[in-house]
Amino acid sequence: MRLDTAYTASYGPQQSAQSTGTFSPNNAMLTIWGGQAGWFGNIGARIFAPLSNSGQWLAGPQVSTSFKPANGEKSVISDISPLARYMFGFNPKAPAGSSLPPLTSQLELYPTIGLNLSPSTQIRFWDENGAVYNAAGGGWFVPIDAMVTHRLSKNILFAIGGAKQVVQTYQLYNWSVYGKISLSF
Repeated sequence: MRLDTAYTASYGPQQSAQSTGTFSPNNAMLTIWGGQAGWFGNIGARIFAPLSNSGQWLAGPQVSTSFKPANGEKSVISDISPLARYMFGFNPKAPAGSSLPPLTSQLELYPTIGLNLSPSTQIRFWDENGAVYNAAGGGWFVPIDAMVTHRLSKNILFAIGGAKQVVQTYQLYNWSVYGKISLSF
């Protein structure tokens, strides 16, 4: 089980009155997955809840697998862990006086690849931002996404990453910088 939450800040010339950006609660996601010992893959689901006064609830199934080299930490490749998820939108929210957002229907593909930089540090590609197909309106969003992770202990991991769109017939963002603190128990 994984619980995520985020704060976002929007910056740039497209912001109203050249806003310098204000942080606001964004969303919370609960992801549950698992499988039997010896299974080739895992199955699960994600629920996305908007914490702000706009957005919509999303839910969808996912399937994933993970390939790890036999020589483990001594290999340059840490893992290859592709994941596919299909998200359906429901219960849209919008500020008073504005129209509701269209319901989301999208395919998310994460061709995640992890490379070992040291025994406790990795660079991971497409772990946080994958390719998205907008099934409701058509169009693809495909980014280049990289994140450097460092494990301080068995239970604490820090990461910083960034993503830049390369195909954007479905607009999500132009670029993104993000950080992550992960507590495992």
